Amino acid sequence: MKNKIFILLPDGIGLRNFAYSHFYELGLKEGFEPVFWNNTPFDLAAEGYQEVKIRHAKTHPLTDIYKNARKHIELSLNIQKSNDRVYDDYRFPFSYKNIKSAIKSSATRLLIATHTSKSGLERVREKIKKLERTTPFYQHSLETLQKEKPAMVFCTNQRPVLAIAPLLAAKDLGIPTASFIFSWDNLPKATMVVETDYYFVWSEHMKKELLYYYDYIRPQQVFVTGTPQFELHADRNGLQSREAFFKTNGLDIAKKYICYSGDDITTSPDDQQYLSDTAKAVRQLNAEEYNLGIIFRRCPVDFSARYDAVLEENKDLITSLSPLWKKIGEGWNTILPTKEDILLQQHTIFHTEMVVNLGSSMVFDYACYDKPCSFVNYDTARTANTSSSVKKIYNYVHFRSMPATEAVVWLHSPEAIADQIRTTLQNPKSNISHAKEWFEVINQQPFQDASVRIWKAIRNIIH
Repeated sequence: MKNKIFILLPDGIGLRNFAYSHFYELGLKEGFEPVFWNNTPFDLAAEGYQEVKIRHAKTHPLTDIYKNARKHIELSLNIQKSNDRVYDDYRFPFSYKNIKSAIKSSATRLLIATHTSKSGLERVREKIKKLERTTPFYQHSLETLQKEKPAMVFCTNQRPVLAIAPLLAAKDLGIPTASFIFSWDNLPKATMVVETDYYFVWSEHMKKELLYYYDYIRPQQVFVTGTPQFELHADRNGLQSREAFFKTNGLDIAKKYICYSGDDITTSPDDQQYLSDTAKAVRQLNAEEYNLGIIFRRCPVDFSARYDAVLEENKDLITSLSPLWKKIGEGWNTILPTKEDILLQQHTIFHTEMVVNLGSSMVFDYACYDKPCSFVNYDTARTANTSSSVKKIYNYVHFRSMPATEAVVWLHSPEAIADQIRTTLQNPKSNISHAKEWFEVINQQPFQDASVRIWKAIRNIIH
């Protein structure tokens, strides 16, 4: 009999890693029966996957208050432990825009004031579990698990509160549970709301972080596997030729292209200015001996019009290849990735010379192709001395994992962009070795074997 493994998708974050990679097919090949326990709006059965749909998932009305309090308490305790105020930068301001939000914010602040201690944090954690065990969603989860009898429940994302009830139901039935830490910057942010029997992380570096921030977790509960999100970069058999890709997307075959990868509006509210500065630099280079264009890939959850004027002004220079995500609802978490977009991103990387962005993990995607990355490292008049200042952003804990500053090409001013792009194009390998060193710190190598390591760990857990 095959081992049925429930792959819990509390939201769309896990689709790219676990539905659109080789993970599912590999599980079948290894003799497992992977089943997506699916809380996304996507019909995965229509895509050929086995799924059990989650319907009417809803948390307890008080859970969100306790979850928000937990985050702030953890950040405060991290400051006490490390004597480092950087953790204050991970806080979001409280909202008082209406009566409901004001009541929630006031209740959250009261909990923070009365529970900022190790014992207080433990009481908050236990209260969350107690609340979620009273919900109809918890009861539905129990019934589903009793009917389906999986050997294990593997959660694809440690952040959603909607994952708490099904994981509690599994634990209460004696079914092993595990959670995947889905992004390289998540642990310092105090984003973990689920508690499972096991945790899957990208690297030894992330394992140390997990044990540092959550001292109730034991080393034997943590598996270092890497992440499936980079795996497809190793499979280039289906890539279009340069000619075919350029023709499909209206690109000029005579030009070489750099990619400008947009950031979200919260992190980089003046990202359109950085794109404009990059376009001016490319025009300067084209006035010399270069023949360059820019492919603009916006942040997948940014549907704003903020780039429109720059794109119109530079339509002879910039080609926008928007991510092929589907917007199914109004919230950012209902904007979901597609298989087609993974291929578009892969082609964009393969057919561009380098990438320019503000501090994103695209540095690792490009490193997989031996291609360099530039980080914007200057403030505009709008971002200086604000929460979006580059000084604040590059002080975040996850950037401290960089073994050498040469891992990226730093753009310290608009005037420096042309020279830095010129130097990088003339000597593209100069930063690659350092970028790969950083990638090795962040993600277990070889990067293409992450799914193999995850299934191996799952087998070890259930046997």
